[in-house]
Amino acid sequence: MKHIILKTIILFLPLAGLSVSSLTAQNRVTTTNKNGYITENGVTMMISEETTTRYRRTTSQGDPEARLEYIPGGKPELYSLAIARSVMARYPDYRKAYWKDYTYVQGYMFEAMDRMGELTGDSQYTEYMKAYIDNFTDENGNYKGDALTNLDNFMTGSAFCTLYKRTGDERYKKAALQILAAVDSYPSSDGQFWHGNKKPNMWIDGVFMMQMFLIRCGQYVGETEYCFDLACSNIIAAAKHLQLKNGLLLHAWTTLPEDAEWADKHTGLSPEVWSEGMGWYTLVVPELLAVLPKTHKDYNAVLKIYTDMAKGIRDFQDKQTGGWFFIVDKGSNPLNFIDASGTAMFLYSIRRGINLGILKEKEYAPVAQKGYEALKPFLVINKNGLIDLVGACDGVTIKRNFLEYISVNKILNAKEAVAGALWAAVIMEEAKLTKDLHSGENK
Repeated sequence: MKHIILKTIILFLPLAGLSVSSLTAQNRVTTTNKNGYITENGVTMMISEETTTRYRRTTSQGDPEARLEYIPGGKPELYSLAIARSVMARYPDYRKAYWKDYTYVQGYMFEAMDRMGELTGDSQYTEYMKAYIDNFTDENGNYKGDALTNLDNFMTGSAFCTLYKRTGDERYKKAALQILAAVDSYPSSDGQFWHGNKKPNMWIDGVFMMQMFLIRCGQYVGETEYCFDLACSNIIAAAKHLQLKNGLLLHAWTTLPEDAEWADKHTGLSPEVWSEGMGWYTLVVPELLAVLPKTHKDYNAVLKIYTDMAKGIRDFQDKQTGGWFFIVDKGSNPLNFIDASGTAMFLYSIRRGINLGILKEKEYAPVAQKGYEALKPFLVINKNGLIDLVGACDGVTIKRNFLEYISVNKILNAKEAVAGALWAAVIMEEAKLTKDLHSGENK
């Protein structure tokens, strides 16, 4: 039996597509309508949904005069080069890209750009990273970035560690160790850090943010045992609470469900497997396995989390497109859609596991390749010859239900999706990037 219902949802979402200086955009409100079906408790209902959206953050589309030589509507030979060059052309000063000058997004992007530099031998990627980070440390190496009161602000700390490795400049090491000093007093529950330091809410997003810093600090700067032990404990704690039997992971949990409107009042768990949220976790786990000694006491536990998760990613890949849905395990719902950001993250994680010898090439390589082919249609060369990423969502936070998740607006060049696409493109094209370096063709 079908029941027709009407739901009105008011959301407060990030705004993209406007420059950071467009402050009046903060008050912009739009209304959209969607129709479809949803099944709850065995009852299929027809939904007519009106959503009012008030935007609260901005993401700049960058310099309108930026130009590259790629042919509009065409396909670049290497998506990795096209994405990286487009980001640098759009944002000559990367502080002006997002809603504030120091964010996790820059650190996320720099992880992929550093790999570009290592594969190609091209110093422009390190120089771009350095030009940005030098705004947040002084001549004595003192950290000048945002307050370390939430996990997002730890993310870009990974770039200080990487720059120390690439340049040998002691300023970056000093700043990284100052960031590390803030970790010791940061609050946690059951081994997992709170997303912000005021409430005991543990987001899966934050596992990536803090652990990427700890991994790079342990790898390049020092305090390796401390950093790796802590990264393991957070990854294991998150899986303990959030990983389902099918290998997928929910978005968040809390020790105070009565204070979180998104939490189940009995379990403290959030309701859905959001692709980008789980995607953050799928990126950081193999990055830890890449540097964690196999003799480490937690290696096998982290490995099992990863292999179970990889199986879940494989099992829930959309057979028709090769991508992954925004709400990963509800692909049959007509309101759901393929998510570029989650797709990029998942295919990266699978390919990384293959490269590490953890996943079987024959079994998993087709998963990564199909995922990459599903990602490419989201990457379009615009009239200025720059890559645009279309059809992704920006700045999604924890929602109360499926409808609230899938009602988030899609915007042009959603910041997390662009960075994720670069991670994916670099790992899928690394053989060609390395070949071009050796042949002198890369530019």
